[in-house]
Amino acid sequence: MFGNYLIGLREGLEASLVVCILIAYLVKTGRRDALRPIWIGIGVAVGLALAFGAGLEFGSQELTFEAQELLGGSLSILAVVLVTWMVFWMRRTARHLKAELHGRLDAALQMGTGALVATAFLAVGREGLETALFVWASVRASSDGTYAPLAGVVLGLLTAVLLGWLFYRGALKINLARFFTWTGGMLVVVAAGVLAYGVHDLQEARFLGGLENKAFDISAAIPPDSWYGTLLKGVFNFQPDPTVVQVTVWALYLIPTLAIFLAPVGSGPSRRVERQRATESDEKAEANRANQAEATG
Repeated sequence: MFGNYLIGLREGLEASLVVCILIAYLVKTGRRDALRPIWIGIGVAVGLALAFGAGLEFGSQELTFEAQELLGGSLSILAVVLVTWMVFWMRRTARHLKAELHGRLDAALQMGTGALVATAFLAVGREGLETALFVWASVRASSDGTYAPLAGVVLGLLTAVLLGWLFYRGALKINLARFFTWTGGMLVVVAAGVLAYGVHDLQEARFLGGLENKAFDISAAIPPDSWYGTLLKGVFNFQPDPTVVQVTVWALYLIPTLAIFLAPVGSGPSRRVERQRATESDEKAEANRANQAEATG
């Protein structure tokens, strides 16, 4: 349940922060008239994410067992690829996310209502689709026949909404770069479990071999139906009898990905270029705001 709670919290907070930044910017610049298109875009994005998740859940039930396993395994691997890209992207851009969104919003304000709806939809929609896919894959991997995995996701999303509201009201100050670094590291661990489970699905679909070749079997020591077995499965998608292929893929993904992600950010040329781009983005956003103030003045 904790692993799914973390997914809901991390993914939900990203979307909440995007919404807070967009809304706060419009309020502070006196453009409350643009709030309605923004909320329309956000509503459409949320609706699309829910429809996508429902389609994954109910659409897969009509398939044969082998087709379900093949679809589940393929989408689990795709979810891991997307969430890995996302955690690296967010760690790199967290420091200047606000300036980037402000720049997009300034451009949309000049283009009209449709551009505002599209800006909000694209900003939230990407997060929503990624969240729906990864949540579906993770809940499927850690499902134990109860509603605990889904409840964990819902609690995480509700916590994210609360934190986003506190952030908007100014009652909460957090170091976004540090927050996304640590939660991103934990999410990589969860993603490794989802990847291993996806590989197991492909083996059960007979797309990959080695289903009978077990790396180890400690089911006697850690029964899957025990409280600690359930806890390990819920947090890490732990399986007491994985195949050799599963363990190999899990290690090949987790060790280098976590090492690269948690490595200190250097101060070499790439880092200097990143800082320069962030500064240019801030200056551009400030210039756009000044031009808009002159035009409305």
